[in-house]
Parts: sequence; C-alpha cells; structure tokens
Amino acid sequence: MTPVVIESAAAMRLYIDERRRAEPECQVGFVPTMGALHRGHARLIEQARKACRTVVVSIFVNPLQFDRPDDLDRYPRTLETDLDLCAGLGVDTVFAPSAAEMYPRPPACVVDVHRLADHLCGRFRPGHFGGMATVVLKLFQIVRPDQAYFGEKDAQQLAIIRRLVADLNVPVEIVPVPTVRDEDGLALSSRNRRLSPEEREQATSLYRALGEARRQILAGARDPGEVRRHATAVIPAHAGIKLEYLAIVDPEELQPVEQVAGPVLVAGALWVGSTRLIDNLLCSPPP
Repeated sequence: MTPVVIESAAAMRLYIDERRRAEPECQVGFVPTMGALHRGHARLIEQARKACRTVVVSIFVNPLQFDRPDDLDRYPRTLETDLDLCAGLGVDTVFAPSAAEMYPRPPACVVDVHRLADHLCGRFRPGHFGGMATVVLKLFQIVRPDQAYFGEKDAQQLAIIRRLVADLNVPVEIVPVPTVRDEDGLALSSRNRRLSPEEREQATSLYRALGEARRQILAGARDPGEVRRHATAVIPAHAGIKLEYLAIVDPEELQPVEQVAGPVLVAGALWVGSTRLIDNLLCSPPP
C-alpha cells in the first residue's frame, strides 16, 4: 500500500477529520520521526499498525532542536527510501511538511521543559529539548492521534514527552517501544550511517559500558560514583573516542541519584569521530 503524502497542516487535519467521520471508532496511531528511517522506526510503526486502524508517520527534520548548524546540515534526508519503508509496513499517511509550513514565522511561543533538561543530553545541547517538545506539541495538535509511539533509546525525550502530555492535558496516550539493537548491542540510530567501519566497531563501547554499570548494580553496588568508575573503565582510550557523559539518574525526574536504592536510568553519550551516539539502560538493584 502506498501511503498518502501530505505536506500541509490544514490538509493533514482535514484527512484525519474525514477518517474519523467515516469511521467514528477509528484509532489513530502516530509515529513522529525526522526521517532516515531504519529498523528501530519500523518497530514503532509495526506496534502502531497492530493497535490502530489509521497509522500516520511524520517526517520532518526540526531545525529548532539542533544546537549546531552543521549537525542540521549533515542530518540525512532520505524521503524516497523512507516512503518505501512506510509503504512496506502499511502506513496510511506520511505527513512531510517543510520548515516554512511548520514555522511560517519564528515562533514567539515555545515549550520550556525546565529541570528535565538540566542533565544528560540537555546539559550539552542547549535548547534541544525545548525545540523537540515544541514541535511534538505542534504535531500532536495537527495529527490529533489517540496513541503516539516513541523509542526508549531516547529516554530523556520520552520522559519529557510524557511530562508534556501530563502537564498540558494533551489527549494522547504515549506508548514506549523498547530499543532495537544490532547483534553486537549497538542501538539503531539514523546517525549510525555516518560511522566508518572502524568507528562502527568502536561505537559498541558505549553499550558495553552501560552493561558494566548494570552488572555492578545487579551485584549490589549502591554508590553511583563507584558504578560510574567501573562503567567508564570499559571505554577504551582512543583518540577517536570521547565520552561526553555517563550518568545515573531517576528515570522520571532525570535528576542524579545519591544512592541506587531503586530503579535508575544509566545513560550515556559518546563521540565516535564526528558522530555523537546516545544509549541507556534501565537498571534495578537486587531486593
């Protein structure tokens, strides 16, 4: 099935209105993306397809969430192959607006996520999560889905969107989908295609570090500093690798914990060459 491609917000709203008018009980599932789709996105779409009568995928590279112009310029744009993937998975509609359509003038009103962006990626990417939350709220207003699907790989994004929906009474159910990984543990990401073969091998060190943190916690370690020391020791000293952060935080509030007394999120960001990769694991101490 070839999905309907819609480029304007007004046409997208009209499409959803017509679907609901034709089938009042129609459930709309929504997968927001920035394109460059891969198996991780496919898993989100598959989950939406199982649960919802109508599936909408958005493809929009949001300029508000890029803190570096060169990163925005380098972000892969693969609309034709993205549409092929959507067609193969039975997507009904692809909403692919331009930047001018989403932001006809510089926005004066944006979402402020406050302390949820103080740590992890938010510490190193000023403005990123405000821009992300702003565009997600706009997309929710345009598509008006019943369920929206997000990957657990972007744990900080997922936590912020959950809080956004709760705090602003947005009538949409947020459905988390587990991280999809290659056989060696590397989390799938659109940025992985930037890696050279050597960098691709080096990239797995972040997942190994997170795995070591989980092993320490399962073994009874309660001191976050101790867990972090063991985990970061796994990352090899190499000129092409730079650990940006490895942190242990509360899974909902995203604040650092003083002791591992319950479930924690162990999250990290690693530069491999000129590519920034993120990953996380949810860890619980033994009873």
